[in-house]
Amino acid sequence: MTITDIPVPVLSTTADALAAAHAVAGEIAAGAVHRELDGVWPQEQLGWVSRSGLLGIIVPAEHGGPDLPQSTAVEVLRILARADSAVGQLLLAHFVLSAAIRDLGHTDPAPRIYADILAGAQLGNATVERGTQFSNQRLTTVTRRPEGGWVLSGQKFYATGTLGASWIAVAARIPGTDPAHGATVFVRPDDAGVELNLQRWSSFGQRGTASGEVVLNDVAVDDAFVIDEGPDPDPVTAPPAVLGAFDQALHAAVDIGIARAALEDGAEFVARRSRPWFEAGVDNAADEPHVVRRFGELTARLYALEALLEQGAKLVDAAREQPELTRESAAAASLKVAATKALAQEFAVEIASGVLELAGASATEGTYALDRHWRNVRVHSLHDPARWKYVHLGNHTLRGTYPPRLGVLL
Repeated sequence: MTITDIPVPVLSTTADALAAAHAVAGEIAAGAVHRELDGVWPQEQLGWVSRSGLLGIIVPAEHGGPDLPQSTAVEVLRILARADSAVGQLLLAHFVLSAAIRDLGHTDPAPRIYADILAGAQLGNATVERGTQFSNQRLTTVTRRPEGGWVLSGQKFYATGTLGASWIAVAARIPGTDPAHGATVFVRPDDAGVELNLQRWSSFGQRGTASGEVVLNDVAVDDAFVIDEGPDPDPVTAPPAVLGAFDQALHAAVDIGIARAALEDGAEFVARRSRPWFEAGVDNAADEPHVVRRFGELTARLYALEALLEQGAKLVDAAREQPELTRESAAAASLKVAATKALAQEFAVEIASGVLELAGASATEGTYALDRHWRNVRVHSLHDPARWKYVHLGNHTLRGTYPPRLGVLL
């Protein structure tokens, strides 16, 4: 996708943004099964989202954007993920990066990148690498050149959002700094030395995200697009922030969007195609009392997830709306969203698996692609471990301990 001369609307209210999301989602959902069965990446669908104006909804007002609440972006992503989970996850990094440029005070790249976003540009990420002991370690380097500017070198994997992106945010380290400085570097996919190997993505779920490999071969970068982040912040003494809570709310939105798709698609299959068990004494599977009760249980779990997501996202908004962000408000948002993400990892997977059990053996036929919901949510829900979220929640309940400030992981 490239930025075109077609005017992109500015969606100035939450109602406008949600209406646009529902309209685009309807178009995206129509071909989701076909793309899954044929292994087609949703590049055209990303273009529809771009032209709708949805990518610009949290661009700050001082840069010409509508500056809508971050909870609006969370709901937009849930709606899109329900239509096609790959589209939802592909755009997750876009909203995180859009928020990070402003929330973390990264002023140098802001004018150019925000202007591009308002014209339809999508941001993608290249953060995680293989071959390190821990997932947050960086081998990729960005080095200042004597003649000016920087040079970026390294290899990234799990580069979700690179498909369709106009800008890629690369996590790197600056050699020779003590303590070591991290950096975020913005490059374009067509820059000399940038190589995309997206076909290397072979996961059994979220196949359409093309979350493959990005190779950076001595890529020249201007000063304005290299953000020196300094040393890693101390998780206890770092200033309060809600960027991590926003990031995690977006991840939860993808899982919860998939869960709703699984529940609704499963219910339709049971009502139209499944045969009742002969002992039930009914003519339709949807009239079996055990089936009805189990669908009720799964529906209750989905309602709980959606309510938690809405509450957590609104706490992110409330924290950001304060004159000065406090440790208390940031922790409240982080803990509520952590609970949402942890429960989504359990309940969304249960819903996507449970509907297959209720639908019966015929629902496993490839032509229906009902298994995609389980595969997709199982893969995406592994993004970060729920067990650590429960630890932080437990510590807060038992001792009033605030969660550590870990960037986008809590």
